[in-house]
Amino acid sequence: MPLTSRPSQEHFRTVFILAATILIVVMNTTMFNIALPNILKDFSLMPSEGAWIVSGYSIVLAIFTITFTRLSDYMPIRTLLTIGICIFSLSSIIGFLADSYLWLLIARLCQAAGAASIPGLSMVFAGRYIPMTRRGSAYALIASATSLGFGLGPVIGGLITDYLDWNYLFIVTIMVFIVIPVLYKFMPVEKAEKGHFDVIGALLSGISATMFLLYISTLTSYYLLGGLLSASLLWWRINRTKSPFIQPELVKNSHYRRIVFTSYIGFTLHFAVLFLMPIMLEQVYGRGAAAIGFIIFPGAMLSAAAAIYVGRLIDAYGNIKILFLSQVLLMISAFIFFFLAGKSPYMIMIAYMFTSFGFSSLSSSSTNEVSRILPKEQIGAGIGLKQQMQFIGSATGSVLAGILLEFSAQPYTAENFILPFGSLIVLMTASTLVLWLYSYKIRRLEFVQKTDI
Repeated sequence: MPLTSRPSQEHFRTVFILAATILIVVMNTTMFNIALPNILKDFSLMPSEGAWIVSGYSIVLAIFTITFTRLSDYMPIRTLLTIGICIFSLSSIIGFLADSYLWLLIARLCQAAGAASIPGLSMVFAGRYIPMTRRGSAYALIASATSLGFGLGPVIGGLITDYLDWNYLFIVTIMVFIVIPVLYKFMPVEKAEKGHFDVIGALLSGISATMFLLYISTLTSYYLLGGLLSASLLWWRINRTKSPFIQPELVKNSHYRRIVFTSYIGFTLHFAVLFLMPIMLEQVYGRGAAAIGFIIFPGAMLSAAAAIYVGRLIDAYGNIKILFLSQVLLMISAFIFFFLAGKSPYMIMIAYMFTSFGFSSLSSSSTNEVSRILPKEQIGAGIGLKQQMQFIGSATGSVLAGILLEFSAQPYTAENFILPFGSLIVLMTASTLVLWLYSYKIRRLEFVQKTDI
């Protein structure tokens, strides 16, 4: 996609607009997490079935996020954002009118198809237009909006669910439509470029992601075989197509793979926590939706406020130190959930403060590191694939948490949450080891390069 203007400090204003749009999209996710206990009761669902309201949303996000980012190589970003926002808003109307679990699920999946345009394209815009000297701050601003959405979503979702009904949550998300004229005023004009979009590769990528998550949720071997087959066909396709949906150079890049794995685990942990907290607070401590929202709110607000400083730290000290900081924060949160969540609801609130702050630090620093280690022509595809894996992590977290929780019978006690919370410690241990290996390899590579010079 040829640029009509060079990276400029003026484009930072556009990042603010995109961040506001991301805020509403993220609120859409967390509002339904809070309403999940009510939805389970209304439709007589098991936790693993209800988890698909969250994980199904994440699957579609994963599939369409990389689709939108790959299309940005050929189409203007603001055109793609307009298409996505229109789909998102129309789906919200369907959701408001939904009177069955099927229509609710359809509305959520359609919402996800539109919402997928916003986070990925915002990251691509920052990578394309914001100078490297301020790119860390731009990504941190986006992460701050994400954290604020995680904070406001539970509060607003809880109040609406308690005093109206979960259908009215869709009214909030329709508001994103007003962003379209603002984007047309402030976003730079880009020219469309002729190119070939790999539709078959996109389909195989989506099938692989879906099969993988279906296998996790059902442990049915047919889904695993289907996933392996589609992934093999995808690998064959991207190595024999002139303009593949996923560039094989990205998959072969070991440094990139390690950053993506760390991000994947971070999203898995965060969404497992977001799935488990409302259920635990409702069944163990008897808290209503509004009260649950206010317990989650402080952690997300702390992260939103701190994200601006995280951006400055990234610009000053580099990505790797902030990545290690995120691992420490997430590991502390996992230990607090495991040992203390059953003691008091306020320990859940404290634990989520560490979760949210660590998640925000991981999100901004990992994206900035990807934009640093990849060639310019691979940044868009690299961020898109990373976003896809993160959303697969989101779906994995909620589905895995639901499965582990269902080993116990309802009503759940505090002891029933020990297994799912304990799994988070294992995940963070693996993530930290991979990040340490990445740091070691990068330092060694940079030393060799300096020696050669």
